[in-house]
Amino acid sequence: MFIRSLSIDWNEISPDSYLRGIDAIRTLESLSFRKPITFFVGENGSGKSTLLEAVAVAYGFNPEGGTKNYHFSTKDTHSELCGAIRLIRNPAKARWGYFLRAESFYNVATMEEEYAEVSREYHRKSHGESFLAVAQDNFRGNGMYLLDEPEAALSPQRQLTLMLEIIRCANRNAQFIIVTHSPILLGMPDSEILSFDSGSIHPIEYEETDSYRITEMFIRDRKRFLNRLLDDGEEPG
Repeated sequence: MFIRSLSIDWNEISPDSYLRGIDAIRTLESLSFRKPITFFVGENGSGKSTLLEAVAVAYGFNPEGGTKNYHFSTKDTHSELCGAIRLIRNPAKARWGYFLRAESFYNVATMEEEYAEVSREYHRKSHGESFLAVAQDNFRGNGMYLLDEPEAALSPQRQLTLMLEIIRCANRNAQFIIVTHSPILLGMPDSEILSFDSGSIHPIEYEETDSYRITEMFIRDRKRFLNRLLDDGEEPG
């Protein structure tokens, strides 16, 4: 692991910070990474992307994404958490790295065309094609990669393609920390899934994730699921 663990100094975070209102974050003092691929899962607003962004910035990545060499800002929205995080790193340094996030991908693709020695013309491709192309162009062994909801731009088939890219790199000493809701990506072997639900960050099994459970219920009995949803306004449990 290039990042073995992290700790948070809450004295560096203001008393009225919104971070203290995020259940999974406000109770966090330290967190260890035990697998080459770690997933953050949880409901919207549970703090997954907030923590991933803070780790990325503390590691030296641009908040909006890219490599450590990217220095641009469309709008500064990252939290003060990055300044309170201490990363425990492996003495061996990663040879490469990338922070790839769905919400600011357009800006990163634009800067890719400016920074790259050879123009990739990402904007000439569809959103999903360009997103996958950036991953394939930048993923390699001995690298540190942080991905925020990469499935947002990808079809199920392309998610499988991304999965293979991630596994290939992880087998060549790369580390990944990934925020996702994708039941496809979460099925990746030799990974750890950390849930941000129930008020704390804790490991769970693949079959325990909401992404798996809800998708499985929907596919197994779509009509009953929809009838229950439409009649009661609640998801079947």
